Amino acid sequence: MAEDEIQFVTMKEMRTGKYILIDGVPCRIVDIETSSPGKHGSAKMRVTAIGIFDGSKKTLLKPADADAEAPVIKKKKAQVVSINGPNVQLMDSETYEVFELPITEEFQGKLNPGAEVEILEAMGKRALSRMLTSG
Repeated sequence: MAEDEIQFVTMKEMRTGKYILIDGVPCRIVDIETSSPGKHGSAKMRVTAIGIFDGSKKTLLKPADADAEAPVIKKKKAQVVSINGPNVQLMDSETYEVFELPITEEFQGKLNPGAEVEILEAMGKRALSRMLTSG
């Protein structure tokens, strides 16, 4: 893993909607629970997150003052070139690189050639994020 793909943040800085690395999987935080400090310890935080590439649910339990790893997420624009069965062929709007991604349930039947989408890129993987134009 490259150094520029991970940053360290304290658990206190975590917010819903931000990204965190749990078991080496980049995830989007959906829920945070904080327990109050006990007599012999610090406050604990339970972070529930969903994997951005595989949709798996993950949980992380750490002290509030501990460090956590957060993936560096790049958001890029891409244009739909064609639909090939379960995959969509995209072209990066900056580098003009052409690549394929699987079409997730969320985008089934919504993608058209010429449409512009936002791609999340982290740790050498890519995923469709949202529609920008319908094409």
